[in-house]
Amino acid sequence: MRFLRKGKVKEVYEVSDDELEFVFTDQISVFDKVIPTLVPHKGETLCRTAAHWFAVVDALGIRTHFLRLSGGNRMRVRRVQVIPEYDRITSRTTNFLIPLEVIARYYVAGSLHDRIKEGKVRPEDLGFSRGHVPAYGDPLPQPFVEVTTKLEKVDRELTTQEALAISKLSPSEYEALVDAVLRIDERLNADVRKRGLIHVDGKKEFAMDGDRRLMLVDTFGTADEDRFWDLDAYEKGERIELSKEFVRQYYRQIGYHRALMEARAAHKPEPEIPALPAEVTERVTALYVSLFERLTGEKFR
Repeated sequence: MRFLRKGKVKEVYEVSDDELEFVFTDQISVFDKVIPTLVPHKGETLCRTAAHWFAVVDALGIRTHFLRLSGGNRMRVRRVQVIPEYDRITSRTTNFLIPLEVIARYYVAGSLHDRIKEGKVRPEDLGFSRGHVPAYGDPLPQPFVEVTTKLEKVDRELTTQEALAISKLSPSEYEALVDAVLRIDERLNADVRKRGLIHVDGKKEFAMDGDRRLMLVDTFGTADEDRFWDLDAYEKGERIELSKEFVRQYYRQIGYHRALMEARAAHKPEPEIPALPAEVTERVTALYVSLFERLTGEKFR
């Protein structure tokens, strides 16, 4: 196999003209920064969790790029073109990664809560009545779907028109993409609730196959791409983070997130992200393993 590229935490190898192998490392990233700490077993839990959800999606009749697992932290997938130059994509391009990330939110949490407080998102945009002030953890009246860039250095929020211009999707193709996200999440949300979890939000990525048919790619439904809370705790008024959000909250608590956002807003050099302390790393490892077992119903070892 030939090494092709590395994302923030995943390595990509060429198997053939039609097939790639993903290697899920034990690295972890937040806020578009790779943390200088390895989290034991993280890569394998993500890989196996993603394989579980690809099987679920396949049963729904939605195409995916997943072929098979080739090891604990290795996955074989169908290969598509990655085209970072938007002007090279046309309405007739096939077999390519759609350069968008689609985020579907079901509760007020994370950056959405921040933007509500800052006035960047109005409650009525989320389906709340005018004048209502949503609290952290409130369920949304309806799914809130957002789109960001995929191939830029830092993810950038897009309007629907900007997303169409970048991706060269037709309005009907874009509608089909959003519909696929909501269909997948309807099943995912129901499944995890039976396992004592709440699916708060998550992201998905898509490609067009050789016949320009929509195809789910990358990974989803894992502790990295999605946010989960414990259901019993939520019903008692607590929110126990069971995803990478636990790590994001750590960096918020120590002030790193604020310093990073201030640097980005001022177009100044960004501060280096510090390593995780050993005791936090142990808790993160336990979180990834536990969530894998709850999501899939499998034992890790």
